[in-house]
Amino acid sequence: MYYSVATLVFLKAVDIQPACLGLYCGRTVQYINASTEIYGDCGVCPRGQRTDGDKICRECTGSPGHYDWLYLGFMAMLPLILHWFFIEWYSGKKSSSALFQHLTALFECSVAAIVTLLVSDPVGFLYIRSCKVVMLSDWYTMLYNPSPDYITTVHCTHEAVYPLYTIVFIYYVFCLVLMMLLRPLLVKKIACGLGKSDRFKSIYAALYFFPILTVLQAVGGGLLYYAFPYIILVLSLVTLAVYMSASEVESFKDLLVRKKRLVVLSSHWLLHAYGIISISKLETLGQDLPLLALVPAPALFYLLTAKYTEPSRILSEGANGH
Repeated sequence: MYYSVATLVFLKAVDIQPACLGLYCGRTVQYINASTEIYGDCGVCPRGQRTDGDKICRECTGSPGHYDWLYLGFMAMLPLILHWFFIEWYSGKKSSSALFQHLTALFECSVAAIVTLLVSDPVGFLYIRSCKVVMLSDWYTMLYNPSPDYITTVHCTHEAVYPLYTIVFIYYVFCLVLMMLLRPLLVKKIACGLGKSDRFKSIYAALYFFPILTVLQAVGGGLLYYAFPYIILVLSLVTLAVYMSASEVESFKDLLVRKKRLVVLSSHWLLHAYGIISISKLETLGQDLPLLALVPAPALFYLLTAKYTEPSRILSEGANGH
């Protein structure tokens, strides 16, 4: 049997080379000879590439799917929600600076998100190219470095979910930088109703929760990717119940007494809707859109049943029973 020169080169480049071990190890394309690709040694893929089914490193040319964008939106919301929580917590009931701080936090996170997209590949555009997430292990490639002889480890750690893992860290850095540039000046000028020791507590809180969020993404990024819709629903339901209980909201009339309560309720409804959309992904609009009708259900259930679970009423009925 006779082979052409191109076939011999191909056999030499592919078939004769030893098998590429490891789940995420691959061969980079060194150059293309005519129509034949010549590959390098088995190893780590360059940034922005991941292995295909033939263990060849291929550049990520796709775009994030709807679920990927929803995940990035969730990770972008976390610092904003924490900012708002601590601003409200430390600003005091009579402080007029809370609204300006809320708007400043929103501005900081929005600008940070836009800048993060602009500096990501392709640079200067508000969209990114990405690799497709296939399974949970794609987030933890460092755990799948092979050891062919059980002594030497072939390090093939790379970002198989490019750029969903690292882009969150970049966003947090920009959030922190913008906060340190803008917030202290704003708080110093308008937070006149607070004591000197309380003015910057919301900023100090951010200096604590940003490292926590960073570690959370570094360790649990893959778990968060698959679990964030359910986390949103559970936390939003729990925090809504706690808030309405602490605010002694027992009827629709109690909600209308203060505008702040309506704002908090609307915010939770938006989170409910975000969680439902993330779970359903709105792949079939005819079936998924009606699910959004469930958004006000938890609040309505609480208002309709709150009077029956009043502790004083339960105690009094128990005393009368005896």
